[in-house]
Amino acid sequence: MFRRIALGLLVVLTAIGCRPAPAPPADQAIVILISIDGWRWDYLERFAPPTLSRLAAEGGRAEGLIPQFPSKTFPNHYTLVTGLTLAHHGIVSNNMRDPVIPGRYSMSNRDVLADPRWWGGDPIWNTAERQGKVAAAMFWPGSEARIGGRQATHWRAFDDDLPNSARVNQLLEWLKLPEGKRPAFLTLYFSDLDNAGHDFGPDAEQTRIAALSVDRSVGDLVKGVAAAGLTDRVNYVIVSDHGMAALSRDRMIVVDDYLDPATADIVDWAPVLALAPKDGDVEKMYAALKDKHPHLQVYRRDELPAVYGLAGHPRLSPIIGIADEGWFITSRTETGRWDRHERDAPGGTHGYDARTKSMQGLFIASGPRLQRGLIFKPFENIHVYNLMCAVIGIQPSQNDGDFAVVKDMLR
Repeated sequence: MFRRIALGLLVVLTAIGCRPAPAPPADQAIVILISIDGWRWDYLERFAPPTLSRLAAEGGRAEGLIPQFPSKTFPNHYTLVTGLTLAHHGIVSNNMRDPVIPGRYSMSNRDVLADPRWWGGDPIWNTAERQGKVAAAMFWPGSEARIGGRQATHWRAFDDDLPNSARVNQLLEWLKLPEGKRPAFLTLYFSDLDNAGHDFGPDAEQTRIAALSVDRSVGDLVKGVAAAGLTDRVNYVIVSDHGMAALSRDRMIVVDDYLDPATADIVDWAPVLALAPKDGDVEKMYAALKDKHPHLQVYRRDELPAVYGLAGHPRLSPIIGIADEGWFITSRTETGRWDRHERDAPGGTHGYDARTKSMQGLFIASGPRLQRGLIFKPFENIHVYNLMCAVIGIQPSQNDGDFAVVKDMLR
């Protein structure tokens, strides 16, 4: 179907004397992979951001980008750059333990994040550099570790306080490097929208404002690319790692109602509960949670449903609880803080079953090597890696994606 749409567009353009200019060769192409953390699939139409809307119209977009489960930040960012499922690249959550690696993996543990033993697969910056390209990674999960003994030529350690303008300027500085040193693949990451979605929810005015602010930053990047004379070479792949679901104080699952949190090693909370009993009695703790709340599905690690693709993974806790969409797992300590106004209750979150529509994210592909004016059905994010490899003309490493899903996006 994608091919028929593309051919139809070509016929119309030819009939009116506007045959598309030939795409530049892959050896001259540049890909900028932009992540807007937490951009839900419907924000493009709801918020009408001018830059992203124009790029979508000039290129192609999907009606949704389907994340892997759990629909969280680190696992899905790493899937985007490896084309691997979570079970195959090993980043199964934002927070996890490994029986043979010391320390607890978390987004804030910088020493652990730099340990290459956590990171499986071959991120695209390494794929590209082994084949003679230069890569630059700006704030992307995995880029601070020497995976397979190497990193991108250029990379920046994550600093969420760095203004978006400085992030954009860093990319433009890399793009101004002379031929042969200029990156063919770059990443850029914005966190504003995810922060607003968590604090206020997907329907809040603050979330709309954050989306438009990020859009202006993308606009600044596009203007900078034009000023550098690279518009005819730069291809933008703009994605999000997941969507966002609204929360309510009426939809809380309080762990204390079923067990004493002090008796458990709780590695992750919401909306996927990952825990192990400190006394080693898994069956007792499992029984304390199983079928106790109608909106919490509880599994032993080895019994996770096959659809999640993670059953038995050694980095999962022995007991996994999965909340229904819009429900939040928390503790009496946290709800007390909300009641005393020491901390605001969250307005939104993600991590739910990736098949739920609210978890679907953004996908736009726009540039001289990409088709124009196409709208694609939602597809899984494992396929994005193969598309980017094709645009810059490199051979992809082994991955779980299918090039057939994305080939009709190419000119």
